[in-house]
Formats: sequence, C-alpha cells, structure tokens
Amino acid sequence: MSEELKNSVEELAEAMAQVGEPAAPGVSPEELAALARAEEAKGGDPELEEIDPADIEVQEKEEPFEKLAAKAKRYSPEKVRTIVEALLFLAEKPLAPEEVRSATGLDLERIAKAFDALTGQFREGVSGIVLHEVAGGWQLRTSPDVGEHARRFLKVKPQRLTRAALETLAIIAYRQPVTRPEIEDIRGVDCGAVVKALLERRLIKILGKKEEPGRPMLYGTTREFLEFFALKDLASLPTLREFHELSEEHRDIVEKEAPPEKPSVENLVSELSDPNLRAALEAKQAEADLALDELEKAIEKVDETRATAEAALKPPKAETELDPAAPPAPAPEKP
Repeated sequence: MSEELKNSVEELAEAMAQVGEPAAPGVSPEELAALARAEEAKGGDPELEEIDPADIEVQEKEEPFEKLAAKAKRYSPEKVRTIVEALLFLAEKPLAPEEVRSATGLDLERIAKAFDALTGQFREGVSGIVLHEVAGGWQLRTSPDVGEHARRFLKVKPQRLTRAALETLAIIAYRQPVTRPEIEDIRGVDCGAVVKALLERRLIKILGKKEEPGRPMLYGTTREFLEFFALKDLASLPTLREFHELSEEHRDIVEKEAPPEKPSVENLVSELSDPNLRAALEAKQAEADLALDELEKAIEKVDETRATAEAALKPPKAETELDPAAPPAPAPEKP
C-alpha cells in the first residue's frame, strides 16, 4: 500500500471519528485499510504493464483421421462403450453416430453396438439417467421417475402446451407441409396466434410457399419438435389406432400427470344427477368425437393425395411395349 493512499485512509478514519461516526457501519479502520489495499492490487504491477505476456500453452496439432481410425481398431468393446458414454455426456444436442465416428475414428457398426449396450445400462426403472434415440441421434435424459425432483432442483416449471397448441401441432405434424388456411379449415377457428407461438418455440418452421393464388406459407415440424416429444423421427408418431388402443400403462401415466379429484360417493351421485353437468359432458364428448372424425378424414385425404401423386409420377409405358390384353393392330392395306 502506497504511503499516500495510507495517509488518505487514516485521515478519512480520523475525520469520521471526530464527528462521532465510524468509517463505515461495522467496519474498523484496519478493515477499511485492507479494502483499500485490495483495490490498489487490482491495478496490477506497474512494472509488468509494458511487457508482453509469454505464450505458456503448448499448441498440439490435431491427429490425422486415418491414424485415429487405425488406433480405434484396437479398442476393446468396453473402451468403445466408455468413449461413447463420455461423448454423450458432453453433447448438448442428440449425438449422431456420424459425429461419434468423426471424433473417434470408430466404425459405425461398433458405435451402434455401444449405443445398444448403453441403452440397456441407462434404462427406465434402473437408472436415473435414460438413453433415448431422439431426432436422428442419441441423448442422455433424466428418467421420468425423477422428473419432479429434477425440476425442483433446477427451479423450472414443466413445459406444457395448451389444447389449441397441441391440436394445431398435431395437424402440422401429420399433414406437413400444410398451410395456415388448411389448419384453420380443420380446426374451424383462427390459428394465427397459435402458429406464431409455435414458431417462436421453434416447434414448427416455414418450409416454403405453396404454388396457388396468394402463395400461402407452408409449415412443418422441426428437429426441436422431435426433441421435445422424444421422437426418433416422424415415422415414430403414433397412429390413430394406437390412440384408440391405449394400454393400461399409458392410461396410468395420463392419470398420474393429471390426477382426478376423489369426491365422496354422495357428492358424485349429486353431481351426476345435475342435468347441466350431464349436458356439458355430452357436449364435450360430441366435440371430442367430431375432432377425431375430422382428423381421420384429414389423414385419409393425405393418403388419397399421396396415391394420386404416386400415380402421376409413375413413368408411362413405352410405345414399343406390347400389351397382351390389347387387340392386335390391323394389317396395312395393299395398294
């Protein structure tokens, strides 16, 4: 501490003491002097200010991929599994097998076996971390069994979508590419605000413009959509038959996510006897049936469109090809 700064601190402490107040609430002159020394030390050593720092890190060249691949051939299956496990831990996004190969030089077949082994190790009911195949890659995720504790530790709320968002997202997922008027035609309501919210959440994206009057935007799902719903690809989406044939296990999951109230028998009888409640339940059931019918019709329409497109794209038969079912061509007339 310089002599000038030390004198300034002592003068300030004496001046504060003369007026009957301490230099700071609960701070002694010695502590104030220590703080002053710390502030002075932040300025650095003036003798080093004009000196350029030395390079103290060794820059290593990246090993050629051919040499890396040759070394990887000697790895045991356990070594391969530990390498893939470490890369899964480091990856912020789903890890594709090609990314593992570029980083390790391992063969894709050995990488696939390592993923299979890790899937058995990190599975629900056994480990608090589970390995899922998501969006064309593999990702470590917390087990649903410990989801409540993980959210409480991270101080985050569970991400839930409204009914309108789920309906709009389902239509886009099953009919993509699809325009906003087509979505609104199925739902029967304006979907502009919901589509904008889904775009901001990056669950959908703009794929282009449709070749029709007005050139409306075409929407489709994103990679984030697959990650959000833990889907491998769009082919992993459930079919309508799977919706109708929910197993007992899935029903238990639904009831656990939204536990119903447990009223007494007397209250239950009185509520069921209420005509207004019964009418509301019937209306909700009719609305749900109508929405399901519309979704089935939409999917049938997509299948018909796909069949028409495949028929239109099928190459025509060559003119020289003879049709055995066709009648023989007439012989040319003699002159």
